[in-house]
Amino acid sequence: MTQTTDKKLLPFLAALCLFLAAVEYAIPKPLPFLRLGLANLPVIVALFVLPTRDIYKLILLKIIGQALITGTLFSYIFLFSAAGSLASGLTMLGVHLWLKKKVSCIGLSLAGATANNIAQLVVARLILFGSATRYIAPILLISGAATGLVLGIFTQMFIEKSKWFRGLHA
Repeated sequence: MTQTTDKKLLPFLAALCLFLAAVEYAIPKPLPFLRLGLANLPVIVALFVLPTRDIYKLILLKIIGQALITGTLFSYIFLFSAAGSLASGLTMLGVHLWLKKKVSCIGLSLAGATANNIAQLVVARLILFGSATRYIAPILLISGAATGLVLGIFTQMFIEKSKWFRGLHA
């Protein structure tokens, strides 16, 4: 991939994060904290096509963009979202760099979902719920694993079947 492609790909993937965050925001949630994590799809794709420094930028753009879309930038909810997104993105990046070809998009997505939920549980314990956080932990971890699995499967299928993605490697 050329440097010109890199310069165009980062803004494209960041815009895709924002678009998917907006789509997810519009989907009714059975529980206030339950999210599908759709905006993580471009981050997972980026792991395979962008240099590490651009992945850091993408994660930060995703965090700020989601906060702007949901209107939470200056609220305590931003702490939950930022902690979860940062933990998720950095965990997926770390797993990808450490294991390279040994982990699929499904594994990356599950690792990211788990890191997201643990970070949010830590924030919940520290600033909001205290020890009562243990009551919500099982629901959050199970739902996060389920949505992480579904997103990972979808992303894996996308990468395997996408002509656009193959074209990035040509």
